[in-house]
Amino acid sequence: MNLITVNEEKCINCGLCINECSEGVLKMGSHGPEVIENTRCFACGHCTAICPNTAIDNKKSPLKDQIDLKDFPKLNEKQAEYFLRSRRSIRNYKTEPVSKEKLTKLIDIARFAPTAGNSQGLSFIVVQNRQLLEQALELSIQMLENSPLRPLVEESIKSYRKDGHDSVFRSAPNLIIATSDKDFPSGRNNAVSSLTYLELYAPSLGLGSCWAGLFEHCIGIENSPLLKLFNIAEDKKVVGAVMVGYPKYSYKRLVDRNPLDATFIE
Repeated sequence: MNLITVNEEKCINCGLCINECSEGVLKMGSHGPEVIENTRCFACGHCTAICPNTAIDNKKSPLKDQIDLKDFPKLNEKQAEYFLRSRRSIRNYKTEPVSKEKLTKLIDIARFAPTAGNSQGLSFIVVQNRQLLEQALELSIQMLENSPLRPLVEESIKSYRKDGHDSVFRSAPNLIIATSDKDFPSGRNNAVSSLTYLELYAPSLGLGSCWAGLFEHCIGIENSPLLKLFNIAEDKKVVGAVMVGYPKYSYKRLVDRNPLDATFIE
């Protein structure tokens, strides 16, 4: 199987695809770019994305699946800053359910996040059943009551037992769980990157999100009953979880953080 094909009429032998290939898959031949070694290609798509004349095609990153960026209006510096800073952890949600269509859009954007060596390797479980989340909440509280973390979450436990207050899922209507193979070393790092993409995209759909840290702790405990509740396969591990829903409140200002702490070495 030929990994790449080159349209010799379009190719101007500029060498950009070769220079941009981090794995050294390509070399310049007598008729344009040629493949040195197929197996080193990890489908990053740089070769086809950088070509100024759409002269190169790669079976692992087909040209037909790429989107032309010539008319893409990039955010200016201030817009980009405000976009990133406006993301907030949402801890109060409306009871309104999120449609399957919107949830699908949300997790679909996550697969475009950068991952180690383009390894990707994530699967997503989207929980829409609020009753199931209520069962998971009770199980999580039970586990926290017997966890070394208890002194840190004592007030949350008391609030749940007294008033039913949900500090685990914040009464969000949906939970998105990221999983990977148990022996996949980049699972957690890839999930952090992918779920961050998801969180940044959520406001564009009118949604809010927040990392479900207490749930992650509980489902990460050996032989956690939560694994069975969510039908997590034995060869899989949970590498991230984010609660999702429509925010109950809106924010009017961007909040500051600690001053920048950076060292420049020249």
